[in-house]
Amino acid sequence: MPVPLKPGETLRGRYRIRRIIGQGGMGSIYLADDLRLEGRQTAVKEVEHDKTLPPNLIQEARDQFFREATVLARLDHPNLPKVSDYFSIGLHDYLVMDFVPGEDLRTLMLEAREKDTFLNEADVLNWSNQLANALIYLHNQIPPILHRDIKPSNLKLTPNGLVKLVDFGLVRVLAPGEVTITILQGQGTALYTPLEQYGGDIGHTDARSDIFAFGSTIYHLLTNKPPADARERFLNPLALASPRSINPNVSVKTEKAVLWAMELHPDARPESIAEFRDALIGDRQVILKSLSDSAGRARSFLTRTDQQLIVGALLLAGLTLLITLLG
Repeated sequence: MPVPLKPGETLRGRYRIRRIIGQGGMGSIYLADDLRLEGRQTAVKEVEHDKTLPPNLIQEARDQFFREATVLARLDHPNLPKVSDYFSIGLHDYLVMDFVPGEDLRTLMLEAREKDTFLNEADVLNWSNQLANALIYLHNQIPPILHRDIKPSNLKLTPNGLVKLVDFGLVRVLAPGEVTITILQGQGTALYTPLEQYGGDIGHTDARSDIFAFGSTIYHLLTNKPPADARERFLNPLALASPRSINPNVSVKTEKAVLWAMELHPDARPESIAEFRDALIGDRQVILKSLSDSAGRARSFLTRTDQQLIVGALLLAGLTLLITLLG
């Protein structure tokens, strides 16, 4: 385990460490003050590469880190934190991103479970729509970018209701014909990882791998229960309980879309995030709400047809009132 940085340490004469906000086997994520831009807080991701690797592979991993950091720094999307800097100190590589305030969706799910209730499906679908926007943006880059570690704890809900997909630790840039080494060697979090991703960097991962993790994340948020992982399901196809058997409030449409995304074989899943979002949300209206909008958290989605019926009813009522007044 890498030795963590201490509060007060300054990196590059610019980023003063406050505290650890995330930790893994290959490094930590720190909250830091940007001393050059007063009042700005950043998330600094530290990467220490596997020292047991041969020197040539360590160098290849570091080269890959800088190639991918360069790509990430060019990204600009409201549902992604902005990468503003990257550098090395000794054997450690660093990625600097905007600090995203708010709670992660895993925390919100655990709070609901402690209250013996479930997150509102409308809220989960609202967050899912925002996540879909971010993933469509990533997958449409040239070359495409996979996140490969989508999970509730990597989704932050800001105070104004915006969801951001954080932690680019396992990001992979899909250069045609190139064997890549991810920034952090690993396969993601087992509960949300498709079978093909267990092959590491020789595995044939593509957009459908992110779709599997996306569906698994929604499953967990709606049921308060982690899904059976792909390896367990491969050995026992009945290991995965349907979402509605755990939470009867989940709609049939949502359950069907989530289970489609979680198919074990990539060819059985939606081909793109856009196709999955259409199956999941379709014409259901999504509303961006702030955390303080407590009344809004209980709202249900209205389809466009429902909205048209409501508008029609209001117009008819208004016309009837006008006729009555004129009469």
